[in-house]
Amino acid sequence: MSRKNVIANRYEVVQHIGQGGMADVFRGVDTILNREVAIKILRADLSTDAVSILRFEREAQAATALAHPNIVEIYDVGDYKGHHYIVMEFVPGRTLKQVIRARGPLLKEEAIDIMKQLTSAVSEAHAKGIIHRDIKPQNVIVKADGSVKILDFGIATAKGSMQLTQANNVMGSVHYLAPELAKGEQASAQSDIYALGIVLYEMLAGDVPFKADQAVQVALRHMRDPMPSLREANPTVPQSIENIVIRATAKDPNKRYRSCREMWQDLSTCLKAERVNEPKLVIETPPQPKKETPAQNKAKPAANAGREVKKEVRKETRRSEPEPAPKNKLLPWLIGIITAVALAGIIAALIFMDVIHFGPRTVAVPDIEGMTIQAARDACDESQLVLDTINVEYTLTDDVERGLIISCTPSVGDEVEKNTEIKVVVSNGIGVRIEDFTANGMTISKAEEYIADNYKLMKVTAVEEDSGEPPGTIIRQEGLEPGTLFSPDLASNITLVYSRFPTVTIPEDIIGRPINDAIAELEAMGIVVRSSNRDISGMTQEEIEQLEFGVVIDSDPYIGYSYVQKDDNYVILYYY
Repeated sequence: MSRKNVIANRYEVVQHIGQGGMADVFRGVDTILNREVAIKILRADLSTDAVSILRFEREAQAATALAHPNIVEIYDVGDYKGHHYIVMEFVPGRTLKQVIRARGPLLKEEAIDIMKQLTSAVSEAHAKGIIHRDIKPQNVIVKADGSVKILDFGIATAKGSMQLTQANNVMGSVHYLAPELAKGEQASAQSDIYALGIVLYEMLAGDVPFKADQAVQVALRHMRDPMPSLREANPTVPQSIENIVIRATAKDPNKRYRSCREMWQDLSTCLKAERVNEPKLVIETPPQPKKETPAQNKAKPAANAGREVKKEVRKETRRSEPEPAPKNKLLPWLIGIITAVALAGIIAALIFMDVIHFGPRTVAVPDIEGMTIQAARDACDESQLVLDTINVEYTLTDDVERGLIISCTPSVGDEVEKNTEIKVVVSNGIGVRIEDFTANGMTISKAEEYIADNYKLMKVTAVEEDSGEPPGTIIRQEGLEPGTLFSPDLASNITLVYSRFPTVTIPEDIIGRPINDAIAELEAMGIVVRSSNRDISGMTQEEIEQLEFGVVIDSDPYIGYSYVQKDDNYVILYYY
């Protein structure tokens, strides 16, 4: 899609800002309502795939049914020239994942505020019978004012709705995957609550609780490992908050919160003084019943039975001892087969989710410098890397054309794990480096003249300041520091601070004084003086005889005027 593309004669596609598993996301403009929108367009290679189209439509249907301040609003859905699209609210901000990566653990008050917004939003979805199934910080946008929006209902499902694939039950992100989903069970409100608990842990610990080299190992840890202590990761967290995490992430779905509303209520009181030191919540996991062998199931003799009976039992036991042996040998094999089948199921599900791969785990970052965003994304896709097109940094350069990549992180050639996110800096055009107006004693008037001649769109703010430098000399520049790149084709601002000019009052006693004496007096005051001999032509002889020659008769500015001596100002003294 190019900038000139317009969808359905209404939505102008402006800029590519992100991508997901099924779709590309663009920033656009609704040309009818004149508002900024986000446009999600199904990838071209999936536009003929019935399952992908159905899943894409399901996202639109799920989100359209929801109206909540913390859920991204859907404006329009359609199919234009084979492009399936969703038009939604454009939300400026960073993902919660980016915030956590940048800052580490959040303040507990901030984390609770975000979690209350999320549980409120998910509660609304659950009330409409919609399970999100992919709650994670990457799907939460944090705005500048601290409010959040949850998005991406691409794998959401309505309770009781048709499953798109068998593995679809466990789609989602493995670090937030509820144990029952890893086992292939049906998604429920409690699996969303589990993910919310993991998100709360991550906000306050700065990292996810379960990590491993392979995604399947992460899934297994969710199933069998106890939840790490949040307070050990962050001792500033009160027990009341850790208890919320413990309950939300219980292995048994029945031990979790019954609803997001109940979790929201717990969040609303967890910072109150009376709850800060409450006892640690302990959720007992019932032990799995042991399977008894046939020999163990036989009736045990009564305590008061006779010796003959005991002897008979011992004989029977001895006779029957060899019989269970083959079964006991088969039992470990049977358990191993069951475990292998379960493990294979988890691996198959995670392969379907595209979160694990076989083969080399690292790849070299391709040489994307000098490429456009689109070309770089294709190169990263081929290398199984992810180009971050949402948080692109744009900057002016000395020699790189607009729209081309200047640099990337990790750097070109670095060996990184597959699916690593690559961040890029893109040229915003070739700029000009601003001069150092403080050099060589440049005065404010000279600088203003130079800027007016060379940078038509630059606004100059001149500020005077007391200084030991000669009056009018620029002592510093602000807004555009010396050497800073800027675009002369765009409006810009610069502040020039100069040494204050002295203010003097033109003395009254210069009138009638000899011209040379008056000039000397004013020059001693720092004033630049020029003299002007008045023309006597046209005057009568009588008038001429009454004149006093060589004395001051007038001044410009007039006497008593508060005069500021700038470098191009002067006072004129008139005489005959």
